[in-house]
Amino acid sequence: MSNDLTRRTVLRRAAAAGLLATPAAGLLSACADSGSDEPTNTNTAGGAVSATNPLGAPEDQPINVVIFNGGYGEKYATDVHEPLYKKAHPKSEVKHQSSQAIATLVQPLISGGNAPEFVNNSGDKMMDFGALVADGQLQDLTALFDAPSVDDPSKKVRDTLVPGTIDAGSFNGKPYVLYYVSTVYGIWYSGKLFADKGWKPASTWSEFTALCEEIKKAGIAPYAYAGANAAYYQWNIILTSAAKIGGADVLKNIDNLEDGAWKVDAVKQAAEAWAEIGAKYNLQGAEGLKHTDVQLKQNQYQLAFYPSGDWLENEQKKDTPEGFKYQLLTTPSVTTSDKLKSTALRAAAGEGYVVLAKSKNPKGGLEYMRQMLSKAGGKGFTETVKAPTVVQGSTEGLSFTPGIQSSQDALKAAGQEVFNLFFDGWYKDLDKEARTATNELMFGRIKADAFVERIQKKADEIKKDSSISKFKR
Repeated sequence: MSNDLTRRTVLRRAAAAGLLATPAAGLLSACADSGSDEPTNTNTAGGAVSATNPLGAPEDQPINVVIFNGGYGEKYATDVHEPLYKKAHPKSEVKHQSSQAIATLVQPLISGGNAPEFVNNSGDKMMDFGALVADGQLQDLTALFDAPSVDDPSKKVRDTLVPGTIDAGSFNGKPYVLYYVSTVYGIWYSGKLFADKGWKPASTWSEFTALCEEIKKAGIAPYAYAGANAAYYQWNIILTSAAKIGGADVLKNIDNLEDGAWKVDAVKQAAEAWAEIGAKYNLQGAEGLKHTDVQLKQNQYQLAFYPSGDWLENEQKKDTPEGFKYQLLTTPSVTTSDKLKSTALRAAAGEGYVVLAKSKNPKGGLEYMRQMLSKAGGKGFTETVKAPTVVQGSTEGLSFTPGIQSSQDALKAAGQEVFNLFFDGWYKDLDKEARTATNELMFGRIKADAFVERIQKKADEIKKDSSISKFKR
């Protein structure tokens, strides 16, 4: 088998559809009567296969669920998805664990032959998806996507999801990862602060730098990102600007390890522009702060702009003062000849969930996923964490918080100019190098030329290393 991994590009509008609250026509009907005259078949590798248990999950075996306790917390699992599974399979015990260091918790369990069934693999200390696939640790999700949906048995699970969801988690044409949460990335600010100060969001670079000057004169730090954990949010912002300058293929070429992809003018120009922001407008001491520390500064009105995904509002809900009103700013146009408009943005199905193939009850893990892909599972998640999922129709009748509504409005304004990138999940060493180089750039130790040279060198090393599986889109 080829070592090349193919992860198909999610259709541009697929990412958008997952975030828009507008219900699609002809979606799931009410659940049919679960009582059925269909014959029950016995699957010797699992439990009894029936209309209500199409994947053959053993009714009397437990499932172990591990959740990343980060921006979305764990209540959506304990209060929504796990109760849905228990209701459908009351004899099966759900054993719950959560962690902010998934690899640290789960990898020893895999090595010891005690792999959990279901894992939310996310965060800075997540496991390498590509390595897990290559090692045969992940369950092929084809059976799940071909199974009858919980809400309408006449429809397969795959037909109830935002188009492109399955492809986003596919490797060599087979689905191994469920990306469940639709996410929009950009720069965040307080609507209250801006209203109180009379500041207007910027769409051009000259407007943005002029606004930063005004904010600085008001005694507030205009911009910051977390240097202590070299958060990827900033290289994401730099590459978003690069895509606007040179077009979305700039990111595709970076993902595909094309020769010189990091050294094109679009990336250099974006790096130069953001290096200026770092030099003139960065929060003092930000290099020594973690992301939560910087986010708290923003909630305390000591900071105006902060780059992140739209999980930010939920992550900060305990520290956000009343009336703060998170709002999304798309990265301003850097040049007057940018190929994409200032409204263009990065959006994607994110937050990866997997079933471990060598666990004791993988069919239970698949059934757990089927329950979370029900309308109740999607709606409950959104009600709990205020973020939409890839389950079509699950946002019907829901209202959103200011931040999520802002991101949906921005996504709608982006139209067809929605893009994504994947190299950070494909090549951990390249992601690490990009983070380190970004710190060097944003805190003034290197210039844009050295920034792109450094990351390009690492990309070239990876491309030439035959021991590393190469990914393509």
